[in-house]
Amino acid sequence: MKLIFIGPPGSGKGTQAKQLAERHGIPHISTGDMLREAVAEGTELGRQAAPIMASGGLVSDDLMVGIIKERLAKPDARNGFILDGFPRTLQQAEKLDGIVAGNGVEPLKVLQLLVPDETIVKRIALRRSCPQCGAVYHLEHNPPAKDSVCDRCSTALVARPDDNETSVRKRLDAFHRQTMPVVSHYRSKNAVYDVDGQGPIGEIFERIEKTLAQG
Repeated sequence: MKLIFIGPPGSGKGTQAKQLAERHGIPHISTGDMLREAVAEGTELGRQAAPIMASGGLVSDDLMVGIIKERLAKPDARNGFILDGFPRTLQQAEKLDGIVAGNGVEPLKVLQLLVPDETIVKRIALRRSCPQCGAVYHLEHNPPAKDSVCDRCSTALVARPDDNETSVRKRLDAFHRQTMPVVSHYRSKNAVYDVDGQGPIGEIFERIEKTLAQG
């Protein structure tokens, strides 16, 4: 399975992608996680990305393509992968097509989670993440067992600095403007599978599995 997971920020695609990766035994490659780790570690990439991410902007195509090309060359991605957060632009999609063209016969599939913007804005205020292990929770749909504490490592949960309405609306605008052409690109190849992203996490996951099985 070579899958591109597309959905607006706050749609829950990260949670669903991780579950899907675990079930199918392939890596979940989240560009957001990779960038946040770089920022936390203070790497050169992190220093370049930090102010862009804080303002809700998108990191440059060349920078992201280089990161993804290097990641897909690792042994654990030979039998498939799930890309979360990439490609965000048509240019990135075209470059990704070139990267994976000679990597096996399995074609790329695109799974798009559909969630209305206003639902995203309301939902984002209830999202919390673990600064230690990266686990993501939702106080309504996927709360931690103990209030404000990570189930995995017992670290205090936090709201991301960019999880505020102004930043979220800016990210949603960037998503619609830059990422929707990616969907059109792959829809022309009959590679897009749409899934309703509203409801309990378990129900959404089963919708995803059923949709991919039919494809």
